[in-house]
Amino acid sequence: MGINFSHCDAHWCYGLFHEFRVKLAREIGMDLNKMEGFGGNMSFSDFNDDILPLLNHSDCEGELSAEECRHVAPRLREIIASWNEEDYLQEALSLAEGMELAARKSQSLIFC
Repeated sequence: MGINFSHCDAHWCYGLFHEFRVKLAREIGMDLNKMEGFGGNMSFSDFNDDILPLLNHSDCEGELSAEECRHVAPRLREIIASWNEEDYLQEALSLAEGMELAARKSQSLIFC
C-alpha cells in the first residue's frame, strides 16, 4: 500500500512520501508539519515557490494539472540536484519525469 502516480513508476509508502515532502519543504524554508492540512495553522499563501502544488496536496488522491507539472517538475529537479539519499532521489527523479511526460501530453498527473 502506498502512493503511485500516473505517467511514471514513482512509488512511496505514505510515511516516506510525507518525509520526502517534509524534506522538500525544508529546502524552501518551510516546516510542512506547521502548515494547514498537516497539523498546523500556517498558510501556504505565505510562500511563493513552484514546488507548492506538490507540497499542498493530498498524499493519497487527486492530481496535478499539466500546467502545474510544467512548473513543479523543473523546480523538483532543481531542489533534488544536491541530494544524495538514494531512498528519495530515484523516486523523485521518476516523479519529475512523470510530470514532464504528463505536461508534454497536456494531461494531469494522477495520484493513485
